[in-house]
Amino acid sequence: MDYSSIFFVIFFIGTAFNYVLNHTLEFIDYKNRKIHGKEIPEKLAGFIDEKTISKTCDYEDAKYKLWIPQDTFSTIISLVMICSGFYWWVLNYIHTNITQSTFLCLFLFGIFSTLPLRILEIPFELYREFVVEKKFGFSTMTLKTWILDTLKNFFISIIMIVLLLGAMTLIFKFFENTWWLFLGLVYIGFSLLISIIYPLFIAPLFNKFSPLPEGELKNRLEILLQKCGFKSSGLYVMDASKRSKHSNAYFTGFGKSKRVVLYDTLIAQLTPSEIEAVLGHELGHYKKHHIIKRLCVMIPVIILILYAAFVLSRTPSVYQAFGFNFSQGGLAEMTNGVVGESWGNVPQFIGIFLLGVIFGGFSDLAGAVSNYFSRKDEFEADAFAKEICGTGESLSTALIKLNKENLSEISVPKIYSVFNYNHPPILERLKALGYIQ
Repeated sequence: MDYSSIFFVIFFIGTAFNYVLNHTLEFIDYKNRKIHGKEIPEKLAGFIDEKTISKTCDYEDAKYKLWIPQDTFSTIISLVMICSGFYWWVLNYIHTNITQSTFLCLFLFGIFSTLPLRILEIPFELYREFVVEKKFGFSTMTLKTWILDTLKNFFISIIMIVLLLGAMTLIFKFFENTWWLFLGLVYIGFSLLISIIYPLFIAPLFNKFSPLPEGELKNRLEILLQKCGFKSSGLYVMDASKRSKHSNAYFTGFGKSKRVVLYDTLIAQLTPSEIEAVLGHELGHYKKHHIIKRLCVMIPVIILILYAAFVLSRTPSVYQAFGFNFSQGGLAEMTNGVVGESWGNVPQFIGIFLLGVIFGGFSDLAGAVSNYFSRKDEFEADAFAKEICGTGESLSTALIKLNKENLSEISVPKIYSVFNYNHPPILERLKALGYIQ
């Protein structure tokens, strides 16, 4: 380890910045909740009573008090693993005692290096699901369902890791100087492929999707889809209540696999006109080309990030800063980016990994920028829903009901929403819709 290295210093500053920023923001929100959390705007008084607003504050407090130790322990464990050379020890042990195959070495490293943090997360996840969420009437999850979901997620993740690592290994081998470009293209293509596969094969592993029954709601939604020129493979109801009483609606898929999904909890909570307005909002994203615009921004960003990883992977001091010492033909023989045969293309992968380590602590700054544009898109989608439905009242009352049913805060500090809300806070949305002043 080289604690004086500029790369280690950047990592340490980023970690401290991330910890202080998030705990400061959460404390600001907590104090605001204590002072203004139980205030009910006049226009919302008919929907939200004192009992509900008090329960909302208690729910947010419970999540906050659980988050404090979870984030603290996670930060400490991460620092210990980095500063102790844990990652290098794992990689070197696998390479020396198990396999020198680049693919298998990286696959096993990906699994074993994430185990400590994953094990730490489990008790917090269980407490949140079976104590906090059940206490406030949300969770309908059974332990059996939680275990099955965990196993399904694990095996799906393994399949995706194998596919991506296989592609990465081949790209590193055949495109030594341009792997950053080809890897970016593969990542983008893989993401698009997942958007097609997910609704057809992955989502049904977790939930049951049934066609929306005939009736007023289906008729209204089909007319709305036709009006917007949106072609989908169907309207579906998801049995979300099997796990939680939280509600939502979304589009999923790409091309012919596009489908509209409504949580059964959403149907139970809203009127047909309100659900129509919610769907109108989602259609607003489609009509305003928000997903395509986001892709046009993200594609060059991903390419630039991978190019930065390419540059870092050819800089020996990056590895040395975190205790990686590829001897026997690896980093020790690195000259102008040429790596010896002993470690194969492992250093390139580790270069990408270390890029995340070094700059990961500053991700909230990028997140704040992303949130700004996301909130802008949400306002545009709200305006579209208001226009297509002829009024903003149905969407406004739907938002209020969803806010109430999900026990979401009504008033949040502006600085908190900047970093934590990719959707505008409800009061801002209601003002934009003209429902409140």
